[in-house]
Amino acid sequence: MDLKEPTSDRRERDFLAGQLLIAMPNMGDPRFEKSVIFICAHDEEHAMGVIVNKRLADVELSDLLEQLEIEPQESAESTPVYFGGPVQTERGLVLHTLDYCRDTTLILGQDIALTATKDVLIDIGGRHPVKPPPRRFLLAIGHAGWAAGQLEEEIAKNAWVHCDPDEAIIFNGAETAAWSRALAKLGVTSAMLSPEWASVRRDDQPLN
Repeated sequence: MDLKEPTSDRRERDFLAGQLLIAMPNMGDPRFEKSVIFICAHDEEHAMGVIVNKRLADVELSDLLEQLEIEPQESAESTPVYFGGPVQTERGLVLHTLDYCRDTTLILGQDIALTATKDVLIDIGGRHPVKPPPRRFLLAIGHAGWAAGQLEEEIAKNAWVHCDPDEAIIFNGAETAAWSRALAKLGVTSAMLSPEWASVRRDDQPLN
């Protein structure tokens, strides 16, 4: 996973890091249809994010723990796992609130952090946790990634718009409503969307 820890200089250069990216109706890639993505990193070299509203129907936390030979808590059987994106789908990561922190935790701002080690799985679902779990978290398999300039190009083609982050949208697990709720933060509904409207939003919200 190509996620670089931001420094103060990098934060000044980041474009949409910390924002929610919302797929538009003309999204051409079915993997991202009606997706809401938390952007973890975005600069002139790359972008990386995690889809927060696509739950995997046949995978739960207990399944991952068993694969890692970690004895699960009973609650792990009902803890959902999400499709974070098509990149590195063999790896898991956890978006979570900042009340939880490990040495490997990356702070992303706005009370959101990311941990991608075995330790966080033990703490949120293992029978013998070392630290208390985060107040809220989202476990995902894989992530979304873009090469230099690729995300900007997709936004220019009206495939995406963006809005400020919202903890309730990121962590509440309301997969069927998250897309509409993210759009509502922009003051619109899906019925209002059109290529012309998306172009206006893009002009009103410059990336930098």
